[in-house]
Amino acid sequence: MDAPISDNNKDPVIDLQTNPADEIKTTTCYMCACRCGIKVYLKDGQVRYIEGNRDHPVNKGVLCGKGASGIMTQVSPARLTSPLKRVGPRGSGEFAEISWDEALDLASSWLGDVRAKDPRKLALFTGRDQSQALTGWWASQFGTPNFAAHGGFCSVNMAAAGLYTFGGSFWEFGEPDWDKTEYFMLWGVAEDHGSNPIKKALGKLKERGVKVVAVNPVRTGYGAIADEWLGVKPGSDGLFVSALIYELMQAGKVDLDYLVRYTNSHWLVIQNPGAANDGLIARDKDGEPLAWDKNQNKAIGANTLEIDPALNGSFKLADGSQVVPVMSLIAERFLDSKFAPESVAEEIGIPADTIKRIASELAEAAFEREIVIDQPWVDWAGRKHDKMIGRPVSMHAMRGISAHSNGFNTCRLIHLLQILLGSIDCPGGFRYKPPYPKTIPPGIRPAGKVDQVKPNTPLPGPPLGFVKGPEDLLVDDNGKPLRIDKAYSWDAPVSAHGLMHMVINNAGTMDPYNIDVLFMYMANMGWNSSMNVPDTLRHLTAKNPDTGEYVIPKIIYSDAFYSETVPYADLILPDTTYLERWDCISMLDRPISEPDSANDAIRQPVIEPDRDVRPFQTVMLDLGARLGLPGMTNEDGAAKYPGGYADYIINHQRAPGIGPLAGWRGEDGSKYGVGEPNQNQLQEYIDNGCFHAHELEPEMRYYKHANKAYLDWAKSVGFNGSTDQIVFELYSETLQKFRLAAQGHGDIQPEDSHRERITSFFDPLPFWYPTFEGEMVNKDDYPFHAITQRPMHMYHSWGSQNAWLRQITNANRLYMNREKAEALDIHDDDWVWLTSHIGRVKCQVSLMEGCNPDTLWTWNAIGKRGGAWGLDKDAPEMKQGFLLNHLISELLPAREGGYRYSNSDPVTGQAAWYDLRVKISKALPEEAGTTEPYFEPFKARSDAPLPDELAYGTQFNKGSKS
Repeated sequence: MDAPISDNNKDPVIDLQTNPADEIKTTTCYMCACRCGIKVYLKDGQVRYIEGNRDHPVNKGVLCGKGASGIMTQVSPARLTSPLKRVGPRGSGEFAEISWDEALDLASSWLGDVRAKDPRKLALFTGRDQSQALTGWWASQFGTPNFAAHGGFCSVNMAAAGLYTFGGSFWEFGEPDWDKTEYFMLWGVAEDHGSNPIKKALGKLKERGVKVVAVNPVRTGYGAIADEWLGVKPGSDGLFVSALIYELMQAGKVDLDYLVRYTNSHWLVIQNPGAANDGLIARDKDGEPLAWDKNQNKAIGANTLEIDPALNGSFKLADGSQVVPVMSLIAERFLDSKFAPESVAEEIGIPADTIKRIASELAEAAFEREIVIDQPWVDWAGRKHDKMIGRPVSMHAMRGISAHSNGFNTCRLIHLLQILLGSIDCPGGFRYKPPYPKTIPPGIRPAGKVDQVKPNTPLPGPPLGFVKGPEDLLVDDNGKPLRIDKAYSWDAPVSAHGLMHMVINNAGTMDPYNIDVLFMYMANMGWNSSMNVPDTLRHLTAKNPDTGEYVIPKIIYSDAFYSETVPYADLILPDTTYLERWDCISMLDRPISEPDSANDAIRQPVIEPDRDVRPFQTVMLDLGARLGLPGMTNEDGAAKYPGGYADYIINHQRAPGIGPLAGWRGEDGSKYGVGEPNQNQLQEYIDNGCFHAHELEPEMRYYKHANKAYLDWAKSVGFNGSTDQIVFELYSETLQKFRLAAQGHGDIQPEDSHRERITSFFDPLPFWYPTFEGEMVNKDDYPFHAITQRPMHMYHSWGSQNAWLRQITNANRLYMNREKAEALDIHDDDWVWLTSHIGRVKCQVSLMEGCNPDTLWTWNAIGKRGGAWGLDKDAPEMKQGFLLNHLISELLPAREGGYRYSNSDPVTGQAAWYDLRVKISKALPEEAGTTEPYFEPFKARSDAPLPDELAYGTQFNKGSKS
């Protein structure tokens, strides 16, 4: 059906008198992780149109192409339509449709057997689901420590580095002061993250003439509109930051007053090599840190109000201990000439003069363009201040920094740079979003020790948390990992988000033990979310040669769409789309706050499912009730939340008065943060556009880490357990405790094979080191770095089954620096082989200028496997798309003794996606035309017809001609 055509035969005639919708409902977008507010126009029971909600605090009406294309996700032929039970071999795609009663009975039986014997034999791992407060709690109630989510292979380096340094982080935990900053640096930012807020903000900066600097090996997206692009080599960002710190310290451009007020720069560190207290903070008898007061010429409490502390020198305490201030150690490290621009320029890939100029520009913006706001405030100690003063330099970093084996320390280095400039939570700098900042580290410890996992018993705490020392690790008496992914073991002690990328490998090799049930949600681990896809598929299908049974006996998977992972599961629990369910964007999880307001939100069902599907969260609560999990059943055994997830959102209390939503609490809805459940709470959110925004008082909005008004309020609403100042830890005593254990001190020590690794990488001060794969393979054999970028119009694999978004990108090329390519006789449109130390892919080349000469890159998650996602058998994604995943090993090459660590950061276990090294060679003429490797298609499962032409919306044009 076509729209009517006007007489000039060009423009369609649009009837402006007809109401475009029968009803308009608000909800929250889920086409990426932005969580923008949207208005959904409904016509004849279908989605007619989606637009941004102008009242919403995140996007203020702005909506990107992904958000508007949610219509195509809602009608996608890839949607699952009913529960499925595998009837053919794993990987065949042969299923039988079953009822929900049968599916839930089967799942309950499998899970119940595990819980009764050993809850650890359930591994529950979820993808980018945004309901981790529920799923983590579910795992805890079940009794398994084997729970984690998306962050371990995306951004845990960034989150952990920030939380262990200043109690916040980039991305959801904070953002630049867009209205006041005078200099902005983007570090490794993928343009699909924070899409609408960052685009709006960059527009503001451009209007004000603020300089934007993009640090990234590739110039795409946000970097394309930056005033300056610095095309560093992948993984060298931390060395660049170290050189900037060198230049700033050489010039004396450091905010010493800020350091003394808000950091542990003046705390004294014990210097006693070889002893059990070496590198620990010197403390008084009450455990309070000490500093050297220059006026009294002695050590006193570091938090003494009138202290004039020494920041350099060496001192002796009354007990004879030799000590130095933290700042003295920082100066010793970063004033080393090995960080001089001339020493590091080649390794970084940008000229020494450019490094010097950027350092000078940072200093000029911070110290010559000081921001002053006439706003009185009171600090943590009760001292009154007439003004708020800021250093207007801001930064934002993302996965390009995080996804390296040196990412944790690179993130720490960026934060050190920010703090030395005095630009954290001040006017013009980087700002926290409530409920941040948190204590350093946050007070939650991971549960799952030997004596904490018992049959039919919940864990005493959450499976994910933040360690403070070796005593918090989840290892047995022999130092062996207690989690299937080896999180919180000596392999990855500070793995705050778990190691989702290692679950299938470890389960398939039964290292450290075997599991009975693998339960995954919205995690495409059978394709683009796994390293080394061929090996991953082998693990999913491996059988015990003695029994003929699968090594991973049972796999349950829940998703809304037929992804590449679905055919490898034994039981499919089909989820709804985001427009068909309740969701909670919670303060307990990943809220949508802004620096000046504490915000959370909901999704409401705006349309009823037309398939036999159920919301995953409601299914989890149902399973919990069937299993008799204490938090999900009443004393009489009845379901605690018979109304499903909406019932849970309203009535669940994680602590007295604290529930998933902070707004409209109390029986009459008059309370914020803490209050009794309000049975009208969801309706209040709906009436307000599906969000709640609690505006902070003006005196609370800056210096939240030391602002008495904010700290008092944050405790009163349950964000923090203390009103104490949050002191930035430039020097991490937590990391030093692990180093001491590796050096032979304490009751809990690593095995000998781990000692050198822990000693080397658990440095209490941030430092740069080369990425692991680059050091473990021959660089002459594999001279290029290879990375992916996420296109702004796609998000992971979600967007690439969307009919509208596929019209923008449905195949991907390998992009290469033009000059470098021509030197190798490689030209536009050539077909090439890309080879790593574990495999090779064939793809087609496009040349460009905005690319580091030693770097190759492509778009992420475009390549698809035949039979998945409801795509036609001849869809370009199958034979013109490819993944770099096939080249990335999940394990590093074996070290001495044969042990293979995961391809991850040694501190957090963050997947090192961007460490990949490759070589490139031209394909033979007869090899051109299709990408490789090619995987045999699954048996396609799609009940929806595939149209020859896409003309969604014409069904609403009542007067149009067919």
